[in-house]
Amino acid sequence: MQTSATSHSKTATKSQTKKVSMFSQPIGVWAVVFASIIAFMGLGLVDPILPAIAAKLHASSSDVTLLFTSYNAVMAIAMLITGVLSSRIGMKGTLLMGIIVIAVFAALGGMSNSIWALVWLRGGWGLGNAMFVATALAAIVSMSKTGVGKSIILFEVAVGLGISVGPLLGGELGSISWRGPFFGVACLMVLAFLLVTLLMPKRSKSVPVTQASTASKKKASLADPFRALKFRALRTFGIAAALYNFGFFTLLVYAALVLGHLGLDEHQLGLVFLGWGLMLAFTSVFTAPMLQRRFGTLPSMVVQLLLFAATLFVMAIWTTDKTVVIVMVIVAGAFLGNNNTLITTAVMNAAPVERPTASAAYSFLRFIGGAIAPYLAGKLAEWFNPHMPFIVGGAFVVIASLYLLVNTKHLKHVDNVESAH
Repeated sequence: MQTSATSHSKTATKSQTKKVSMFSQPIGVWAVVFASIIAFMGLGLVDPILPAIAAKLHASSSDVTLLFTSYNAVMAIAMLITGVLSSRIGMKGTLLMGIIVIAVFAALGGMSNSIWALVWLRGGWGLGNAMFVATALAAIVSMSKTGVGKSIILFEVAVGLGISVGPLLGGELGSISWRGPFFGVACLMVLAFLLVTLLMPKRSKSVPVTQASTASKKKASLADPFRALKFRALRTFGIAAALYNFGFFTLLVYAALVLGHLGLDEHQLGLVFLGWGLMLAFTSVFTAPMLQRRFGTLPSMVVQLLLFAATLFVMAIWTTDKTVVIVMVIVAGAFLGNNNTLITTAVMNAAPVERPTASAAYSFLRFIGGAIAPYLAGKLAEWFNPHMPFIVGGAFVVIASLYLLVNTKHLKHVDNVESAH
């Protein structure tokens, strides 16, 4: 009996060790995580300087929103080729190529003198980001020693830190010159290139045979993401993410323009979106897994989406109240962080396809929403009034949650798959 109790105690201790070992990773994982933080800075880095870019380059609000539209549109299309590229030149080669493209186009963006040149160059930046982001998650999963679920949370840590630090850095450098954030990213990507080159192994020898690792054994084709979308669960999450991104980018882009018009400078905007990003990072790591375990992925996701929609509707009512908009932006970060981790985990388990292929197919759909939303928000404000973009963004998020509920029976399996890991 004592031996049995001792054995049970050892098993329990091992189980507890596993629970706290998410950060016990090979050095190659940390190289990719750090590079991911820098890459995701690009998403929010331009945010605090949108009003300054509009003023310096004599552009309208809808013109500057195209900096996000071109970035996301190119990312959406480029996601379709990332699997083909990584299956031929390897994950490390694809990551490094993505880093180079980001650095080059960010530096060129800092040297541009017209809004239209900047819009095109941001598209090039999006190409590099697609190559990097789609591959980074698969690389972390394949090199990690802690399983798929914890690897995804680690990736979301990088996403959250990058998104939160990006606006702060953008605000600080942008207060010197609107060109500063572009040159700052170019320099940081040089550091990321060195880290990935020196610390990430070309091919991990200790990778367990999983979907993520077997993906590299066969050549991917351009048709793979489209074949993956035949699986209803994956397609449903992708469409829901496209709808939800209308709200996400309304918040990220249009709210920054509103706060700029209400008197916030680059530094102040950077601090507001730093608060937003920190909330996003915290909830994506700590509260999202708890919600998933207690209530399940789908119910948790629907509630978080509806709460996020509520923050957009509050901003729609009090659009001219600076304090309300600032508080709602920061609070929304909590709901977005929870939802990001929940949906990313669900997508990785949604269909019996290689994880890089699932990621590419899902990202293609979601970034289509991210491409349309910023420009639409700017135009809605011009066509109707400053409140309309928040109303429409919130409505799209509500539609996303209803769409998930309608397809509940096709999505329940994601929690069963996750519990197997």
